[in-house]
Formats: sequence, C-alpha cells, structure tokens
Amino acid sequence: MIVHLSGVTKRFGERVAVDDLTLNVPAGVCFGLLGPNGAGKTTTLRMIYGVTLPTSGEVRVFGMDAARHVRAVRRRLGVTLQQNVLIETISPRANLTVFGRYHLMDGADLARRVEQLLDFLELRSHADVPVNKLSGGYQRRLAVALSLMNRPELLILDEPTTGLDPAVRLALWSRVRELRRGGTTVLLTTHYMDEAQRLCDVVAIMSAGDVIAQGAPEALIERYLARETVELDATPEEEHALLRGLEESPPRYRAGNRTMLYTDEAGPLLERIRKRPEFDDRAMVARPTNLEDVFLALTGTRLEDDP
Repeated sequence: MIVHLSGVTKRFGERVAVDDLTLNVPAGVCFGLLGPNGAGKTTTLRMIYGVTLPTSGEVRVFGMDAARHVRAVRRRLGVTLQQNVLIETISPRANLTVFGRYHLMDGADLARRVEQLLDFLELRSHADVPVNKLSGGYQRRLAVALSLMNRPELLILDEPTTGLDPAVRLALWSRVRELRRGGTTVLLTTHYMDEAQRLCDVVAIMSAGDVIAQGAPEALIERYLARETVELDATPEEEHALLRGLEESPPRYRAGNRTMLYTDEAGPLLERIRKRPEFDDRAMVARPTNLEDVFLALTGTRLEDDP
C-alpha cells in the first residue's frame, strides 16, 4: 500500500476531525475521498503529507511513518492544495524554477523539467506572464505543475478543479488520467460527482471523520441503490398519493420537496406514475444513479453541505 492509516484519530481541542479512521490506498490507482465540508477529508490529507500530526493511530506512506520521516515522504509526493500557493509577481517559468531548486534540482535537469511541465499543463503560451496577470484556470494549472516538479510517486489533489470552468476541468482531468497511466498514484478530494466517477478507480465516502463506504463508483451504486433515478417535485402528501397502490414501492429519498426514486428500470415507473389520477403533468426526470445519490442515501447530506 502506498498509504496506510490505521485507527487514526485527530482532535482539535474538543472537536474530533478524524475518528478512528482506517484507510488503504494501493499503488497505481486514482483514489477519491468524498464527503461534505467538515467530514475530515482535508485533515486526513494533511496527516498523510505530514503537516498535521495524528492524535492517535498510525499513518504510513511508502511504508514509512509519515510523522517521523516527513522529509523522506515529501521527497516522493506532490501536493496541490485547495488554495494556490504561488509567487504572484513572477512568471510560471520562474515559479517552476524556484520550486525545482527547492527539490535540489539544477542545471540541465531543472531546465528540462520546467519545459516538460509547461507543455504538460499547457502553460507555454503564458510561461513568461506574471502570475498575478493570469486567469484562475492558468493559475490552477501552474499549481498542479508545481506539485509534479519532483516526479512524485503519489500526487495529492485537494479539490483541484473547484471554481474552474468546464474546459479547464476537462483539461486537468486529461492530465490526471495520463499521470495515472504512467504509474503515478493519485489521491484526490472533490465535490464534483462527475469528476469522481470519471477519474477514480476507488472512492471512500467520509462522514463525521470516518469512512462509511468504499469501493469502485459503479460498485457502490450497485451495492446501495438501483441503477436509475426518477426525480420529481412533490410534497409528502402528493408523493404518497402518486405512489399509493404501486405493486412495489421503490426506495426513495426526499430533499425539500424534491423526491428521488431509485429503480432498475425508470421507464415503467415513469409510466405508472403518469397514469395516476393525481398526476398533473408535473416535471419528472429520469437519469442514471450517481455517487451523490449514494451519499444522500447513506448520510442524508448533500456533498456540498456542511455536516
């Protein structure tokens, strides 16, 4: 295992951020941590890369105690934080050069690596523009490029695409896939369900500082819910009337006046509801069940909500 956490707890005063967490990240996968704000994702990452010490339990990275061998661990990993950490008065090229020297790179190797990353993250067109003149998308690409400077075996991405436009998100997804194909292990947190489903081989859903479900995205959907979801707006009374008398009442979840019905075949369920005398041409949507549905079913909390 590249990352192994066993019985890890982290307290900040009276608040328990991570609660007896056990987590294993195998080599060569893209592993996602999902959960609402405050679930313990970022604290878990900070313990893995040695910025935060666990209150109890064991954190091992590359087989080493992450708290005792901080420098040895950091030499082999890269980290992109939620907030960009860039020198804003100098260019991307200069930022990469400075960060490379931090990793004790110099000469031809440093110059070659800077050029590789300018191309890999599609930064060459803005390579010599001061960072404070760059768009948010280019700044985010540079932040990821910095985390790759030392050719890490483990890349940690903490909400790497939050706030980016769809085109930049897709570009970064492509780079993550390429890294994974090249053998880099990727550990990421994200609030975007499509991001997790497209990128991650394995996801762990966290709530209240612990993992409550783990597996491949499609396997989690199959384990906890049906393949398809029907969404409709209805009060509890309207929902009861619309579903009364159905041969088999489908599993469901309510969020405000929005009802999600989970079924292996959405078509027949839609038709049965439309034939109800109480149906009044209200809007209904049928879609594939996703990881947010799983999270709702398990915790009753949307991914973007506070716990």
